[in-house]
Amino acid sequence: MSVSLVVIRLELADQSDSPQGFHYCAVSEMSEDEMKEKALGSAKATLGGKTDLERGAILHQHLGSRVMSDMVIETFQPSTEAEEGKEGDASQTDANMTPDSPSKQLPDQISFFSGNPSVEIVHGIMHLYKTNKMTSLTEDVRRSAMLCILTVPTTMTSHDLMKFVAPYNDVMEHMKIIRDSTPNQYMVLVKFRSQADADSFYTTCNGRQFNSIEDAVCQLVYVERAEVIKSEEGASLPVMDLTELPKCTVCLERMDESVNGVLTTLCNHSFHSQCLQRWEDASCPVCRYCQTPEPVEENKCFECGVQENLWICLICGHIGCGRYVSRHAYKHFEETQHTYAMQLTNHRVWDYAGDNYVHRLVASKTDGKMVQYECEGDTCQDEKIDALQLEYSYLLTSQLESQRIYWENKIVHLEKDTAEEINNMKAKFKETIDKCDSLERKLNELTKDKQSIDKKCSQLNNKVSKLSQELREEQEMNRCLRANQTQLQAQLQEEERRVQDTAANKDGQIAELQEQLRDVMFYLETQQQIDRMPADTRQEIQEGQINIASAPAAPQPGPSAHGSGKLTGRKGRSKRGK
Repeated sequence: MSVSLVVIRLELADQSDSPQGFHYCAVSEMSEDEMKEKALGSAKATLGGKTDLERGAILHQHLGSRVMSDMVIETFQPSTEAEEGKEGDASQTDANMTPDSPSKQLPDQISFFSGNPSVEIVHGIMHLYKTNKMTSLTEDVRRSAMLCILTVPTTMTSHDLMKFVAPYNDVMEHMKIIRDSTPNQYMVLVKFRSQADADSFYTTCNGRQFNSIEDAVCQLVYVERAEVIKSEEGASLPVMDLTELPKCTVCLERMDESVNGVLTTLCNHSFHSQCLQRWEDASCPVCRYCQTPEPVEENKCFECGVQENLWICLICGHIGCGRYVSRHAYKHFEETQHTYAMQLTNHRVWDYAGDNYVHRLVASKTDGKMVQYECEGDTCQDEKIDALQLEYSYLLTSQLESQRIYWENKIVHLEKDTAEEINNMKAKFKETIDKCDSLERKLNELTKDKQSIDKKCSQLNNKVSKLSQELREEQEMNRCLRANQTQLQAQLQEEERRVQDTAANKDGQIAELQEQLRDVMFYLETQQQIDRMPADTRQEIQEGQINIASAPAAPQPGPSAHGSGKLTGRKGRSKRGK
């Protein structure tokens, strides 16, 4: 018997805490960081380099209509007899020990916990992915030591569940009961000590009824890994090599291509074929919405708004047009890796990964209800072949007709678009010609202006060259004048010095000549005085002998005495002058 492994991902809200001991990987060599890196490889590639607004839009697109809810995780760790024996020995040892003083018995800190330590409440969404590899129980290959019981009815209490798995208490490490918003059922993760113990439990309990009263059976799957990822890190984004499975809204069990019948109604509710067989009405078992084989006006593509050839995603409820319109349904698969989609017109389910139909249901011709098609015998086989041929012919005819209509509409749209483009091109061509004419006129005017400006520029250049030559001549003349000025200033200073020296000599000569003139004038005056004197006096003066009589007691001024005094004085002056 072949089995496939699943991956359980718990997408947590940003403000929610991670549960303890939830991480698991069948490959024991991988650490928790390596598991997270592997799980978020494609998410980081998708969200890398995006702004916060773009990241929020991508996460909202992949999350779809799913809503986060509170989940209760209850952990059970069955105690073995050996552990009980160890606890007994420890208690006996403590009892035999001599008690210490009261001060030594009191600890510094006392730890306590409020509430049930084995129960945790988180807020998020539980994702279930199916791996693409299949293994056989008869093969000696590595699978996993953890099993998951997908659906356990809520009528079974924790005590009843412990009784159900009681024969394997010795080989179990722990058991986690996960209760989310799904009514009337919960999920259980069981971790065994080895893979052999998990294989034994799978062989014994898979497909076995929980009790003899209810019809619910134990459905087991191997868990390759269990991981906890925050929503902001891209937990809703697709994972490489994994396929997320939808959920039946009646029996609340996961559905894949191995289930006999997959259907999603127009009201976005998915069912198993067994669930629909027990329903005797054409309405939806959940919301009582009346199902019709024709699409209603409210159904349209979320991207382009068309109402033909629509496909609805069975994972998140996204509605997109088919690959013969605008391929929005297939683009949604490429972006989110949501594999299953149902056509709204005939309720056929398509698997994008396998590229084929996976439905097992047909529409009843009497009441239009979807039922499973089964028959036996050659007649039934012939009828089945005829029905398939008729269905294929109808499908081929409808597809060809739709293709004809599509391509005719496409041609009409192309003709209209082409005519509009031609008219636009003509108008643009006319505008371009007008612009060219105006530009040519402007070019001619600018050419004339340029020629006149060139003439002015040549004249100005000649003037500038002439002025430059004159400026150089003026600068040379200025330099020569400055040199001459320096030389003349030096000569002027020399002449001033000479003039000063000459003036000083002249002043000395003038002073000496004035002195001599004064002496000459004095001599001439004296000579005139002598000439006016008597002859005897002149004789005495010439001989240089002057007799002066002694003055009386009361001398009377007289001419002779006065004259004698003057003569003596003049004689002296004359000699000094000579």
